[in-house]
Amino acid sequence: MAKVLITTVPFGEKNRLPLELLNNANIEYLINPFKKKLTEDQLTDMVTDYDAIIAGTEPITEKVMNQASHLKLISRVGIGLDSVDLLAAQKHGIKVSYTPDAPTLAVAELTIGLMLSLLQSVHLSNLQLHQGQWYRFLGRRLEDVTVGIIGVGRIGSLVLRKIKGFGTSKILVNDILPKSELNNEIKLEWVSKEIIYKEADIISLHLPLTHLTKQMIRKEHLLSMKPDAVLINTSRGGIISEVDLYEVMESNHLSGAAID
Repeated sequence: MAKVLITTVPFGEKNRLPLELLNNANIEYLINPFKKKLTEDQLTDMVTDYDAIIAGTEPITEKVMNQASHLKLISRVGIGLDSVDLLAAQKHGIKVSYTPDAPTLAVAELTIGLMLSLLQSVHLSNLQLHQGQWYRFLGRRLEDVTVGIIGVGRIGSLVLRKIKGFGTSKILVNDILPKSELNNEIKLEWVSKEIIYKEADIISLHLPLTHLTKQMIRKEHLLSMKPDAVLINTSRGGIISEVDLYEVMESNHLSGAAID
């Protein structure tokens, strides 16, 4: 009987179909008993007898793979593969897959929600009301601001299609592989990242974490943004230097940030 370790949580709580598929295939499985992201050592201790991992974002390193003599497949729930040592997997003959389309709609909708929340200060109003305070924040409308999207893959493209319905006045986009077909649907301006930093009121990141994008946005880039700009990152945390982001926001530069 094949054995599968499910490290991502929650898994199968809202929709039990994935678990039913495993049961119907006569596959034995264990769902992460810690109910949180595993450390490298925890995963190393657990993985010994499993043929496959349905993985979250925990580090699946060569150290882990060295203890997984039966491991044949690592299946990432989501799109990012930065937590998997792909060279080690290749060396051990372990196949690696991912589910690039699964989170696309949810992340795109979350991004739109974060844009609206930051522009209208919904999060601050909610926090202050829970503290017994009332202050009338003056918000901005999405149709009146310049939106900058960096990364126009599956999620970035869907965000663009969704904000089109708000009548946004100006949309700046950047990608290493511009998608000319989007110009037939949406009025876009393809520009450099530096222009987006300088001119956009909302900057939203939709990028993989690679050696090219790690710490891509640092203090000098944040300070080049408008004082009242908002920054959204629903991709990988390592793309922004969060230490620099904290320091810049402590200095009252930028009016908000949302990080998922």
